[in-house]
Amino acid sequence: MSEVLVPQRGDYKKLLSYQKTDVIFQLTYYFCHTYLQKGDRTIDQMVQAARSGKQNIVEGCMASGTSAKTEIKLLNVAKASLHELKEDYEDYLKTRGHRQWEEGSVELEAMRRIGREHSDGNYFMELAQTRPPETIANMAIVLLKQADYLLHRQIQRLSDDFVQEGGFSERMTRIRKNYRGK
Repeated sequence: MSEVLVPQRGDYKKLLSYQKTDVIFQLTYYFCHTYLQKGDRTIDQMVQAARSGKQNIVEGCMASGTSAKTEIKLLNVAKASLHELKEDYEDYLKTRGHRQWEEGSVELEAMRRIGREHSDGNYFMELAQTRPPETIANMAIVLLKQADYLLHRQIQRLSDDFVQEGGFSERMTRIRKNYRGK
């Protein structure tokens, strides 16, 4: 089978990293508009950081056929946005005197398990609507850490693929040489 110049990539909506960031976006939107005071600049910042995390995955995946560099760069931008958002949730807990779930706590371990088992926004939104804001913030922090891990693995895989297979320019050269050799 001959090599394709611009390969069709898989559907980004099937990526666990995308699904997790979609949940984070929905949860953040709900949290900010329900528990933060209208006019607070933090609302826009948190919602935009959550949106950036999700949308940079979309943009990176769509650019992947012609630029591994762009894909990796945008996935890293997504990671950075999600780290910013995690810091906002941690600040929310600190400034209001709420406890952040400690490593090994029952709540943290339960949420890690739930986060591994579910990637559906509706599931998490139903949970959020019955929980106080400090629980939602802690839920989001756990999901953000999971998304960060998934993005780290995705970036590492893309980096390894690039080293083994090259990028768009190398693919163009290979296809051209193969054509001339026929």
